[in-house]
Amino acid sequence: MEERNLTIGDIAQELGVSKTTVSRAISGKGRIGEQTRKRVLDYIEERHYSPNVVAKGLAQNKTFNLGMVLPGDYHIVELPFFQKCMMGISRVASSRGYDVLISMVTAGQITQLERAVTNRKIDGAILTRTLAEDAPMQYLKANAVPFVAIGSTDDTQVIQIDNDHRSACRELTDSLLDRGIRKLALIGGSEDYIVTKNRLRGFEDAFAGRIAWDGTRQVFLNVDDSREVDRIVEKLLTEKVECIVSMDDYLCGCVLNSLQQRQITVPKQVQVVSFYDSSMLANRLPAVTSIRFDVEELGTKACELLLRMLDEEEVQKRTLLGYEVCMRGSTK
Repeated sequence: MEERNLTIGDIAQELGVSKTTVSRAISGKGRIGEQTRKRVLDYIEERHYSPNVVAKGLAQNKTFNLGMVLPGDYHIVELPFFQKCMMGISRVASSRGYDVLISMVTAGQITQLERAVTNRKIDGAILTRTLAEDAPMQYLKANAVPFVAIGSTDDTQVIQIDNDHRSACRELTDSLLDRGIRKLALIGGSEDYIVTKNRLRGFEDAFAGRIAWDGTRQVFLNVDDSREVDRIVEKLLTEKVECIVSMDDYLCGCVLNSLQQRQITVPKQVQVVSFYDSSMLANRLPAVTSIRFDVEELGTKACELLLRMLDEEEVQKRTLLGYEVCMRGSTK
C-alpha cells in the first residue's frame, strides 16, 4: 500500500477498527477510548499521513470553506477596500486549511449566498458591508450559519468588527474647529450604509459640547455622483464656505476635481478633508487631510473571529479597531 494513497478506510482496516473510530481520532471529537485514539494517531504519524480535505471534512462535519459576501452593487472606487479585506481573510483562512468562496449579493438579490448555504458549501461567512436593512445578515441568522460582520450593526447579537469611525470623525472635526474654522460642509453617501450613519454621528459629536460655537455647518447626504458634487461645490463657494469635508475618498476626489476646474486653490481658498484615506488620494497635491484605517487588519481579525466561532470558542460581540488622523497640506 502506497502511503500517498492512504485513506481513512485503509487505516481502519489495518488497525481493525471502524472508519468512525478513525474519524473521531482525527477530529478529536466523539466518544473514543484514549488508548484507541493514541493507537490511531501513532499509526498516522508513523506514515506521515495527512487526510485530504474531503476526508477531514467528513470526519469533522466541515467543508473547510468560508464564505466571503461581497456587495454586487459596489462602486468601482470601493474595490481596493474589498481587495484588502480579501487579502486579510485569505491569509488567515489559508493558514488554517480553509478556502474562501465568494458570494455576490445586492439588497434584493442574495441567490449566490442562499445556494452556498443550501448546498452546504460553507462552514461560516464574513459579511463585508452592513446595511440598515440587511437581507444577507437576516438570512444567515435565520439559517443558523455562523458569521462575522465587517462593519457595525445595531443588532447586539451579531458578531461584528469595525474601525471606530465615530471617534475618528469626531477627532478630525474637533481638530478643524480648534483651528478656527467657522463655515464648513459635510458631503456623504447613502444613508443605507451604517458607516455613513457612524461618520455623521462623529461629525455631529464634535459640535455637541461647543455651546458657544457661532459658525455654520451644512450636511449633504445620499450624494452618489460627480455631477451632484459639482452642484454642491458651486453652491458652497457662493456661500464662501471655508472647509469641505467628504465622508469618503471618492467624494473627496470629486470635490477636488470640481475645485480644480474652477481654479480654486486648496487650502488657500478652500480647505478639503476626507473621512477616509486610500490610494485614490495618495498622489493629490496638496496631500489630503484624512483618516487612515488598516483595512487588511479588518479582514484578518474578522477571519480569526469566525474561525474561533467555528471552534466553539467564546468571542467578543463587538470589536473596534483603531485609526490614525493624518493632518496634511489640504488644511491650513
